Amino acid sequence: MEFTEQQIQRYSRHIILNEVGGKGQVKLSKAKVLLIGAGGLGSPAALYLAAAGIGTIGLVDGDVVDLSNLQRQILHTTATIGAPKVESGRRMLSAINPDITIKTYQLNVDTENILGLVSDYDIVLDGSDNFTTRFLVNDACFFAKKTLISASMFRFEGQLTSIKPHAGYPCYRCLYPEPPPAGLVPNCQEAGVLGVLAGTMGILQASEAIKEILGIGETIADKLVIYDALEMKFRKVSRPKDPRCPLCSATPTIKDLGGDYSVACTI
Repeated sequence: MEFTEQQIQRYSRHIILNEVGGKGQVKLSKAKVLLIGAGGLGSPAALYLAAAGIGTIGLVDGDVVDLSNLQRQILHTTATIGAPKVESGRRMLSAINPDITIKTYQLNVDTENILGLVSDYDIVLDGSDNFTTRFLVNDACFFAKKTLISASMFRFEGQLTSIKPHAGYPCYRCLYPEPPPAGLVPNCQEAGVLGVLAGTMGILQASEAIKEILGIGETIADKLVIYDALEMKFRKVSRPKDPRCPLCSATPTIKDLGGDYSVACTI
């Protein structure tokens, strides 16, 4: 693949990095990344992936832009209130980098469509805000053998990990075997979230995706990164495989997506 002079200028700061170079930029341009959610986490992740030259970006979200989103969902603007988030996002990403392909899916993922979505992409970023979607995306990526980069946030704290059970690392269920009981965990609408926290965690997701595509740096697939915005503190804790994991152990009890993924997480 040959870059145009304009593309060479666009990606020049990448190309002069020994760890990236021209060959690495080609890898980025051929990569396909799917973002589950075009909200708080998906917004900064999508913006930086587009700027980095990821060749194909998929946006999945069934929601429309609301005024309350704009405190943290920087992919959208006041002018796009009421518009589908995927369409608002497509316009913004195209404005940043017209050379890339942006595919939009205005829908909520479920057991019927998730495998078809993730199978077309190399890496999946989960920016969803509920346990129903998190467990469904984890399980689908496991069966499709796709690398999943998962982030979450709550009030002033964020968590991040990469999930690659197909490469021998633990899955999401090794950390959280099953969703919490209904009503135990409030969502961001009820408990609040610091807007800039979404930026921090979403950009970390994008960074990990780029590292995976380029094959550089240290993986966090066996670790959980915890960020405390109030204390400006990062902690990295071990995330071992669970030998009794219902999904990725030698004796799994979950063998397909036929289970019940309806989980209520509101107070």
